[in-house]
Amino acid sequence: MLTFLAIAGGLILLIVGGEVLVRGAVGVAERAGVAPLIVGIVILGFGTSMPELVTSLEATLAGAPGIAWGNVVGSNIANTLLILGAAALVAPFTVTGRAVTRDAGVALAATALLVGLATFGWVNIATGVLLLVLLVTYIVMAYFHEKSHADDHGAAFDRSAAFEGADPRIHEVFDGWGKPVLFTVLGLAAVILGGRFLVTGSIDLARIAGLSEGVIGLTIVAIGTSLPELVTSVMAALRKEGEIAFGNVVGSNIYNVLGIGGVTAVAANGGVPPAFVTLDLPILLGLAVGLMLLLWISRHLSRVTGGLMLVAYAGYIAWLLLGHG
Repeated sequence: MLTFLAIAGGLILLIVGGEVLVRGAVGVAERAGVAPLIVGIVILGFGTSMPELVTSLEATLAGAPGIAWGNVVGSNIANTLLILGAAALVAPFTVTGRAVTRDAGVALAATALLVGLATFGWVNIATGVLLLVLLVTYIVMAYFHEKSHADDHGAAFDRSAAFEGADPRIHEVFDGWGKPVLFTVLGLAAVILGGRFLVTGSIDLARIAGLSEGVIGLTIVAIGTSLPELVTSVMAALRKEGEIAFGNVVGSNIYNVLGIGGVTAVAANGGVPPAFVTLDLPILLGLAVGLMLLLWISRHLSRVTGGLMLVAYAGYIAWLLLGHG
């Protein structure tokens, strides 16, 4: 019972704390006069990735690389099949923006790079730093693209737009510095504590259920930390903003591979567990390729496509829990 309470409590603290942290950080940035575009792409971009970041970092520090990398890989698999599938099932949409298509290519390239590094055993501090540098490069390029192409938004912009659409109070105007700073500190503390609870509970659950830490990371941890993206993407689809939902998923995939993957590689200074290299990473790469092919062929995600994505994800999770633990 304590194990499940730790996992549930950790997820609640991660999600609620993440929202409070983002609101506080945005408030501090806007009080400081930071440009709205930077607030959206940088502050919201990194802020909405905090649950995944803290969880993978806590897992690495706890000596549970399976949970850390399972969170990275599993979150992207959940993004592509579960979240995008749910969004398409709610409201079919067509992707028209060239920038989002370009960013899907960036996500594919980032995934292929991670798979290559993991396959050859080159995941270490140096390659982790490389991934982080590539993320910063992508964010800088996204910033300049948004400044010069206001009518063709990319995935980084769509990520912030999805979050803003789901939480209209995100740009709350504060009278002074005290409240936004307090929100930032309390939110960060809640996220760190939530990550610790989630990782501790997940390690115990793996031991009790007889499953590998990798399977727990790919399932419970990955789905839990991806819940904010699920909510924001489905809400965007309900508002008939399917392209924002799509961009939110693509942007999250880029941040996860380059950002969370980079931090995990630096903190762990060790290779990706072999089970991921032989199976789950190739599945992730196949999904990234499939997403690009879908964009090239039709650019339209129908309810049938969304339903098939959800069925595929359910099958993947069932296979992990029943046959791969």
